[in-house]
Amino acid sequence: MKKFKKEYLNEAFDKLNFKELTDVQEKVYQLDNQKQNLIIEAKTGSGKTHAFLLPILESIEENGGYCQAVILAPTRELALQINKFLKELTEHSPKEIKVDLITGGLDRDQIISKLNSRQPDILIGTPGRIHDLVFKENVLKIHEAKYFIIDEADMTLDDHFIVEVDHLASVASDAKFWVFSATIPEQLQPFLKKYLKNPLVISVHPEEISNLNISHYFIKSRERKRLVVLEEIIEAINPYLAIIFCNTKESVEEVNEFLLNKKANVMMFHGGIPYRKRKQLIKRINNLEFQYIVATDILARGIDIVGVSHIINYELPLDTEFYIHRTGRTGRVEMDGIAISIYEFSDNQYLDKLESKGVKTSYKEIKNNKFVDVNIRNKRDYRKKNETKIEKIARANVKKPKKVKPGYKKKYRQKLEIEKKKLHRMMKK
Repeated sequence: MKKFKKEYLNEAFDKLNFKELTDVQEKVYQLDNQKQNLIIEAKTGSGKTHAFLLPILESIEENGGYCQAVILAPTRELALQINKFLKELTEHSPKEIKVDLITGGLDRDQIISKLNSRQPDILIGTPGRIHDLVFKENVLKIHEAKYFIIDEADMTLDDHFIVEVDHLASVASDAKFWVFSATIPEQLQPFLKKYLKNPLVISVHPEEISNLNISHYFIKSRERKRLVVLEEIIEAINPYLAIIFCNTKESVEEVNEFLLNKKANVMMFHGGIPYRKRKQLIKRINNLEFQYIVATDILARGIDIVGVSHIINYELPLDTEFYIHRTGRTGRVEMDGIAISIYEFSDNQYLDKLESKGVKTSYKEIKNNKFVDVNIRNKRDYRKKNETKIEKIARANVKKPKKVKPGYKKKYRQKLEIEKKKLHRMMKK
């Protein structure tokens, strides 16, 4: 195992049962002694949170008297988790390390009072609240920061936060900028070029950490209501802990009510729930008080939940990257996981894109409460690709009727066969 300069970090590693640094942790740790801006592309499960926490803790002065590291996260839940990881690492520190967690939902007056008396060594929070305390209240001083960390950058730098992050970055312009994200979308490039001069890009290969121990099942709705298909899925599994992902809080509430009526041990989690209650729910989830969680994508990024055996996509996420994030909640720490998604005929192009990303799809249906294989999803497409030249010409010549009448398929096939025979005779002449 890697030995750290500060002995309390070695003690923390032993207590957390970490055997060695992950690939991304090793690379970032080695580069920390350089004043190097970094862009780190790392997928779910790569250990990226510790990749920036460990170098920060190795380098900062305990009780330095000024804010030495700023860590920005897109959600309160992720900020809370980073804070939790930091506490685990600093538990045995012989000197006090002042860490402030600043997000919405916390006592504003209490935070301002604390900052008026002293500055944190490490600051963790969401951009909006930190921006307010730096510029409006003028009680938070980040101009001397050595590190400026942007976690889950594709979310932290979206349209909602980009202005606030831009202002904060301009104040901490002498810091090392480290940007972490599963993907770096094109729209982030202007910000990255502005603040990260000659950055080094570290990309952890997806195939190394893409949770290869997840089975990806896809079940076609066949024009049935999704709740009907979901009920079949629930009756076919007995999860240790399952997260059912929906695209809207309205869907979450509908599914949650449906499962409560089925006497399932279920709770719901979405952004419309007050922060203090969400904080309590995270603790209850990790205490394994529920068998099912119905959630929006607020649980898809960064949040560590132990013991997730199944992911169910009640609705496929609009972005295929979020499919990777959602399913990455299971199959962690060498455990097996199953991801089950309900799809429709209109999702074929979406599924093609997933398969092009390396997702090994299995198409299933449920019979007698068991998952059984079905024919390949795009069988018709393969048939068309394998058609002979004559078959293609015949299909082009014989138009399908605009008005559908009983027996039209049989009549169409008969006309097609007649046309193919006609073409065969023509070719022989």
